[in-house]
Amino acid sequence: MTLTVVDMHTGGEPLRIVTGGYPDIPKGTILEKRAYVRDHLDHLRKVLMFEPRGHYDMYGALLVEPDLPGADLAVLFMHNEGYSTMCGHAIVALGRYAVDERLVAPREPLTTVNIEAPCGLISAAVEVRDGKAGAVSFESVPAFLFARDRRIELPGYGPVGFDIAYGGAFYALADCRQFGLEFGRNRVRDFVDAATALTDKLKAELPLSHPDHADLAFLYGTILTDGQDGFSDTPTKNICVFAEAEVDRSPTGSGVTARLAAMHAKGQIEIGRTRLFESIAGSRFSGAVARTATAGPHDAIIARVGGRAYYSGRAEFIVEDDDDLGRGFLLR
Repeated sequence: MTLTVVDMHTGGEPLRIVTGGYPDIPKGTILEKRAYVRDHLDHLRKVLMFEPRGHYDMYGALLVEPDLPGADLAVLFMHNEGYSTMCGHAIVALGRYAVDERLVAPREPLTTVNIEAPCGLISAAVEVRDGKAGAVSFESVPAFLFARDRRIELPGYGPVGFDIAYGGAFYALADCRQFGLEFGRNRVRDFVDAATALTDKLKAELPLSHPDHADLAFLYGTILTDGQDGFSDTPTKNICVFAEAEVDRSPTGSGVTARLAAMHAKGQIEIGRTRLFESIAGSRFSGAVARTATAGPHDAIIARVGGRAYYSGRAEFIVEDDDDLGRGFLLR
């Protein structure tokens, strides 16, 4: 087999865009396409995401035929565990990619790129100057606070308070100080251990539901924050640990969306005010509540999240017939 890719990164978080080598995906809804790729083509995810071509924290995007009216392109997201429902850093990168590759006709100063994701239709606004794409912002699906001010006894840490919010995927949100952690002092490994412990506990004990589809109702990960949720001109820091203890180098677009939903529900940010969110790597996304909405029985918001993506390379990958390790492996 031969697989071709374009590699980008948004705020340090990688995105490997598949440009060739996948077989045709049967027609259907985006969630049906996601299920087909998961059930029939997962060996290709492992080739691209795992070693020796990728690594434990690699992230990927497979473009598929859109199903929703008005969508310019559709995407399936992939990572070390499987296939997520939303990925903001990927939307930022794909917005720029779509303009540069003329998947949409560029318009100055802003080009709209409508991207169908498993969670729904995402509208990306791409800054274009002299024909070149730059910064990207997007408005995602309705985001909402699902569980507020909950507490749980977490082995090894004691009582922990948390929220659960949906921003295209469900996240637990918790102040890192409850775990004795501080940004700039503790190791990333310490944050990963704490976040993973909370994710695993909540997956086992707290059922989720989504008004649109049961396939969206799963806890994707935990975001540990600096606790600075009240509005401020100072950036608020967070680290997102998702999938199989994968660490996002960016502030996490869907995570920022979820945090904004929780902040707005608690009266901590007003419509139209922009907050900066900083990642474990020091990169930043802007985030604002664009307007209110509903999601089934939930009061919701439409968030606007912005960032920049950059190209890092292009590659052609092969797997020789007798190369068992070349089919993908992970050491952690």
